[in-house]
Amino acid sequence: MIVRSATIVGVGLIGGSLGLALKARGLVERVIGLGRDPERLELARRRGAIDRAVLDPAAAFGDSDLAVICTPVSQIVEQACLAGAHGPAHLVVTDVGSTKRGIVADLEREPSLRGRFVGAHPIAGSERSGVEHADGDLFQGAPCVITPGDSASDQAVQQVAALWHSVGSRVRIMAPAEHDRALTLVSHLPHALAAALVHLVDAEDASLAGGAYRDVSRIAASDEAVWTDIFLANREAMLDALARFSDQLAEFRRLLDRADRRGLSQWWRTAQMRRRDWSPGPDRESSPRPPAGIPASGADPR
Repeated sequence: MIVRSATIVGVGLIGGSLGLALKARGLVERVIGLGRDPERLELARRRGAIDRAVLDPAAAFGDSDLAVICTPVSQIVEQACLAGAHGPAHLVVTDVGSTKRGIVADLEREPSLRGRFVGAHPIAGSERSGVEHADGDLFQGAPCVITPGDSASDQAVQQVAALWHSVGSRVRIMAPAEHDRALTLVSHLPHALAAALVHLVDAEDASLAGGAYRDVSRIAASDEAVWTDIFLANREAMLDALARFSDQLAEFRRLLDRADRRGLSQWWRTAQMRRRDWSPGPDRESSPRPPAGIPASGADPR
């Protein structure tokens, strides 16, 4: 068992999937769901993602051992501060936000969370949203990046690492800024590019689309509020990534303008080889070993 009582703030796709995973694996005695919409919370309870639905932060955090903030990134700092204000002294607080540098920096300055907040980002999900799409196996084999600040205690880091190991994730420890730089390239920028492509294609053209358009455009169906928050929270890294991507497009355009067959072939072959060398499977563990005291990937943390 990881903890006796866990509070999940925001029981949507990620929060609901976490609740289902914790309960299915017997990792908690009780899961409390905190939100603003009673109907959505009741749906989460009926689905088995939570045991109790709560609208009041004081009631949600007052007797909890672990709080996981699963809201859009613009709300994480506020909700984490509420957890610090209303939770017991031993409460460990973490999140699932897709950006980390700003969140960790803000919460490092919060006295009520000193040593108790550990940033995290499970890299799992889909273009769908809501607890109705929650899946207790969502995190199985997926990476989860943990981004502790300087004040985070070893005990808190170990507890958050054990949480994500226990639901099947492959844990990696990174600095918040390094996380944001990497995720911009492999997640945030691709979402923006998918949306840009969809803007170019009208309904008549889309009627001729096959697998290429389907695969590239899929993530453009993701929740707009979530992605607006992410783009603005990670604005500097996004602008840098867009500049680098523009350089690649400029190179492609230069080769195409010159009808440079050899150059185009080499440009494509380089991308082809890099894509073939990459594998998303759980059997490929590219992350370094976690620090001493944090379970190695696949270890039983209980």
